[in-house]
Amino acid sequence: MIPLFEKAGKKNELNKNHQIWKNNNWPTLLFNNEIIDQKTNYIHMNPVKAGFVQEPHEYYYSSANPDGPLNTFEF
Repeated sequence: MIPLFEKAGKKNELNKNHQIWKNNNWPTLLFNNEIIDQKTNYIHMNPVKAGFVQEPHEYYYSSANPDGPLNTFEF
């Protein structure tokens, strides 16, 4: 994989050595609850797909974790 990252890095003047992620983003208009749920589920599943946890709520920094820092609001 490292040779692929090096090759991608050489094609992009913003990098010195390697490129792993794309430099662009494609904003999505959240125009209904179905789209909002889809995007939220995608974000919650990232640590699961990466193998960090078995369930989304197990990831400490996930908004799916009711005890995580993202859900601790002090007013």
